[in-house]
Amino acid sequence: MLDIYTLGEDVLREECSEIKEFGPEIRMLSEAMLETLEEADGVGLAGPQVGVPKRIFVIQLRGEKPLVFINPSITETSIETGVYEEGCLSIPGVYHDVVRPVAVTIQAQDASGKAFTLKADGLLARAIQHENDHLHGRLYIDHLDEKEREKVVKAYEKKNRIRRRQKARV
Repeated sequence: MLDIYTLGEDVLREECSEIKEFGPEIRMLSEAMLETLEEADGVGLAGPQVGVPKRIFVIQLRGEKPLVFINPSITETSIETGVYEEGCLSIPGVYHDVVRPVAVTIQAQDASGKAFTLKADGLLARAIQHENDHLHGRLYIDHLDEKEREKVVKAYEKKNRIRRRQKARV
């Protein structure tokens, strides 16, 4: 399992670089990311979240086959938006409503470098947008107004202090 980087780590705010070579390393990285995602019980995981500032993310919706997106580009978004509570493995334990388009079209490559286009709506569209944001150094809290963002950060910091105290007692 890979380490998941959390709020405050510089890599989460980096613009990610394109993946140009598709070999065993990329397949191994995507497999490790999917294993980490499953272990963490998440929906999506992007390269920077595991310390790799490359344009890759994976998504695994319950009951669906896992998806790998390399060098993705969202080419279309719906005019219609929706509100949904989001969380992030890099800001564990803290959630907030975020407004996003309800449908997207994305172009990307799979782990072998084969190009594909996918139209998505619902949770998959939201997860694609959330993970794609990571590749540009953005977190879901960046979609909130300043006051709400500060609340989320403070709640995360409080949970983190409690977690550190609990670990120190063990």
